[in-house]
Amino acid sequence: MYDHILIPTDGSDTANAAVDHAVDLAAKYGAELHALYVVDVDAVNFGLGTEQVDRIRQGNFGEMTELKEDADDATGAVASAAADHGVEVHEEVRVGTPHDVIAGYADSNDIDLVVMGSHGRSGVRRALLGSVTERVLRSTHVPVLVVDEHEED
Repeated sequence: MYDHILIPTDGSDTANAAVDHAVDLAAKYGAELHALYVVDVDAVNFGLGTEQVDRIRQGNFGEMTELKEDADDATGAVASAAADHGVEVHEEVRVGTPHDVIAGYADSNDIDLVVMGSHGRSGVRRALLGSVTERVLRSTHVPVLVVDEHEED
């Protein structure tokens, strides 16, 4: 049923809550996992100059080692969890608007299922901005499993 499962991750607790589900499904179905970290240029654009943003768009993180480390840590956490279950992982770092990149990646890589964390935002901000998860749901025809992070009592 599932041959290629995409797990978009930013390394947050909410994203990491989805990793266990993605790894479990990949192990059960013998699927490959695709760990995708998206550098949101709009989010980093505020504190950077045009030249730095252009470099990031080209995938050249240059002296921005913290950004590259964040990406490697996020996808590496997926790879580490998957290795414990013998699941193959393809790690990718892309640049762009997260929901567009996620939907485009899913379409161009024959993804059968997207597993991602919910965002937890609510109220007016959510209504005005939407969320990456909600936008992915509207941007792709691939099934999306949304995992909510629950605090343990």
